[in-house]
Amino acid sequence: MKRLLCYLRDYRKEAICAPIFKILEASFELCIPLVVAAMIDKGIPSGDRGYLLKMCGLMVLLGAVGLCSTLIAQFFAAKAATGFSAKLRHAMMSHIQKLSYTDLDTIGTSTLVTRMTSDVGQVQNGVNLALRLFLRSPFIVFGAMIMAFTVDVKCALVFVALIPALSVVVFGIMLLTMPLYRNVQNQLDTVTDITRENLTGYRVLRAFRKEQSEISRFSEQNRILTAMQNKVGSISALMNPLTYVLVNGAVIVLLYCGAVRVDGGVLSQGQVIALYNYLSQILVELIKLANLLITLTKTAACANRIADMLETGGEEENTAEMPAVSEQGTVVFDHVSLTYQGAGDASLTDISFTAKQGEVIGIIGGTGAGKTSLVNLIPRFYEPTAGSIRIDGIDSKEFPKAALREKIGVVPQRAVLFQGTIRENLLWGNTDADETVLAEALETAQAAEVVASKPLGLDEPISEQGGNLSGGQRQRLTIARALVRKPEILILDDSASALDYATDAALRQALRSLHEQPTVFLVSQRTASIRFADQILVLEDGTLADSGTHKELLARCPIYQEIHYSQFQKEAPHETA
Repeated sequence: MKRLLCYLRDYRKEAICAPIFKILEASFELCIPLVVAAMIDKGIPSGDRGYLLKMCGLMVLLGAVGLCSTLIAQFFAAKAATGFSAKLRHAMMSHIQKLSYTDLDTIGTSTLVTRMTSDVGQVQNGVNLALRLFLRSPFIVFGAMIMAFTVDVKCALVFVALIPALSVVVFGIMLLTMPLYRNVQNQLDTVTDITRENLTGYRVLRAFRKEQSEISRFSEQNRILTAMQNKVGSISALMNPLTYVLVNGAVIVLLYCGAVRVDGGVLSQGQVIALYNYLSQILVELIKLANLLITLTKTAACANRIADMLETGGEEENTAEMPAVSEQGTVVFDHVSLTYQGAGDASLTDISFTAKQGEVIGIIGGTGAGKTSLVNLIPRFYEPTAGSIRIDGIDSKEFPKAALREKIGVVPQRAVLFQGTIRENLLWGNTDADETVLAEALETAQAAEVVASKPLGLDEPISEQGGNLSGGQRQRLTIARALVRKPEILILDDSASALDYATDAALRQALRSLHEQPTVFLVSQRTASIRFADQILVLEDGTLADSGTHKELLARCPIYQEIHYSQFQKEAPHETA
């Protein structure tokens, strides 16, 4: 929790004022039993109504001032807690944007969602309660004990015995439950992950009629979560009855001692009532403190999870100046290998090739051959574990990542559009792009007809994940978004798989005629899509099996031949693109 307190820095005033006003309210509350004792000992026996009315007025005044104090404290505590959680969410979102692909693969989406929602909400609630009660409850407990000593020392010894016993119960249960609450939050990650998978893959679930199996899987994990919550809840639930037993036992002892001392003329009846009221205050505040500590236990577990996430990974930005470019648009892989974190085998092994400016590099291979892994190394989404990659004649590690990625346009395997308009999605590529640039990018990506078919054109709304568009429309718009940037290097990671052959051919021809002449990396499962590439890389099990033109590979590469002839008849080798 200490690691997150820096986000409370801008709310120092509120964080100080909230407990101060709570202590002020508690001070007035501690005066009430003395006023009641005076009414019983002086006002009632003498029948002095004026004195009784004056004491009642004093009680009303103390209550009114206490109420104002607690309202002010509530305001400051709520302001500090909500402001703290807002800054924390901003920090988490900023950190998530800096996480590398490796970090995201390791942490997992469901874990990040739980941290941003459930964990932050729990921490906000804990901060709010801590500012209001963390000082107030101990202040009343020890204040009531001190006030009891001012009434009668012998009877006050009951308080001295009670408070340590209650502390053992409260802190013992807290130490037992803290690791259990952490396990509950981890299991919540699992339940969230299953929910996310079902929501994102609902079409697949229904296509394969797997609803019941997923319901069963969710029910099992939810049952485990419920059992864990019941276990920790059962332990936490012991706190209230145990504290009640101890305090009520102390009440019995106090009343017995008080009765004996009243009978002996040492104490008055009003003083015994005052002692009983102080003991009642201790009971109420210790119950509040016990519940607060349970909440703080949950808060500490959630805060540690958030802090661990904030300290995990993050891409280290190269702050050096942009190096001088010697060979614009070139990409050279020099004996590059890649092994994913936690993986047993390498995904890429000893890859070497050169791509010159304006060339189209086709990449093909079977499923799991390493095609996407290879192109993800170019913008440094992953770092090679061996070898080097030179871009524009310079080692890619010498580039600031922001500057490197400004040169590159990436169209990922999965077409992702964000909620908003078509225009807003296209401007992700270049926020300063004008209508002409947008129109050129749409025309090149064969997406102009998609925009023309919409009633609002570029201002047509797009739903979450582009759900109101077909797969082909999404792919063409994501290609257009990358082209708006006018990149020096364009990576198309199997991004035309939903396009028909005619549209695919028109797209490739339009890319060839681009004025900027970007170096294009075209990943595809179709040999028709890459047959006119300047160089084709054939991958197999993470190694470069062969490279060359379509004709060269068709003549000598068995792997390329197998892929090609599985798509076209062997006796008709001159198909049109």
